[in-house]
Amino acid sequence: MTSDFSIQLTSVAKQMETVLAAQLPEPAGHQSVIMEAMRYAALGGGKRLRPFLMVETARMLGNETEGVFIAAAALECLHVYSLVHDDLPCMDDDDVRRGKPTVHKAYDEAMAVLAGDGLLTHAFELLAMDAVHSDANVRLGLISGLAKAGGAHGMIGGQVIDISVSETDRDEALITQLQELKTGALIEYSVSAGASLGGASIAQHDSLKNYARDMGLAFQIKDDILDVEGDAELVGKAVGKDENLGKATFVSILGLEGAREKAAYLGARAKGYLKPFGKDGQTLCDTVDFVLHRSH
Repeated sequence: MTSDFSIQLTSVAKQMETVLAAQLPEPAGHQSVIMEAMRYAALGGGKRLRPFLMVETARMLGNETEGVFIAAAALECLHVYSLVHDDLPCMDDDDVRRGKPTVHKAYDEAMAVLAGDGLLTHAFELLAMDAVHSDANVRLGLISGLAKAGGAHGMIGGQVIDISVSETDRDEALITQLQELKTGALIEYSVSAGASLGGASIAQHDSLKNYARDMGLAFQIKDDILDVEGDAELVGKAVGKDENLGKATFVSILGLEGAREKAAYLGARAKGYLKPFGKDGQTLCDTVDFVLHRSH
C-alpha cells in the first residue's frame, strides 16, 4: 500500500464526512432526538471503505460528480444502520463501536432501533435524488441493487445464518456463504454501483464483480484474524469475542496461518481481475493491499 493510497483514502473519508453531514437530517422538532442519534451513529468515524470503493470505481471509469458521493452516502447510511442494530444487546451486545459508545449506550435501545431504521430508509431517499444521476433508470438500478444487497438474499440473510445455524454445523463452505452474504454483498454492491455510475460495459461489470467478491471475502478473513490478534484500541471495538463465544470462523477452521494464506490468495486473484483496466485500476489494487495489511 502506497502513501498516495493512504492520502486518497483519507481524502475520500473526509469528503464523505462532509457529504453525510449535509445529507443527514438536521435535528428539529419534537423528534429531534432521532436525528441526533442518526448523526451520532453515522458521523465522526470509520474507514468509509465501502463509499471509497464506490467513489474510486466510478472515478476510474470517468465519473467524479457530486452524485457519486451522494450515492456513496446512501450506501454508508445502510451500512451504519446494520452496525447500530448489530451492536444491540439482542444481537452482538457491543458497548463500543468506532472507538466510542454504541448508539444504545449513548441513547437507549429503543432509540438505537429507530436510529438504524431511520438510516436505512434515508439511504433510499438519497438514492432517489435527481442529483445522483440524470438517468432515472440508473437510479432505479442503484436502489434495486442496494435493496437486494442489504436484504434476505444479502446482508440480512447472512446475519440470520450467523445467529441461527449451530456452530457444530459450520464448515468452510457454510462460513464462506455466510460471509459472502453478511459482509461481501455490500462490498460487491459498492463496486457494482460505482461501475453503473461510471457507465461500465458488461465485460467491465463482470471483472469488477469478481474483484469485489474476492476482495470482500479477504476483508472478512482479515476481520477474523484481527479478532484473534488485533488491538482493541486500534480496532475500535472489542476483540476476542468470537473465540470467547466459541464461534466458528475462518481462523478456527483454517488456523491463523491458513487464514492468512487464503486471504492472500483471494487478494491476488482479486487483483488479477483488474488487469483489463491497466494503470487505471491501481487504486483498486492498492485497496486489496490495504484490506490485507490493515490493523483495524
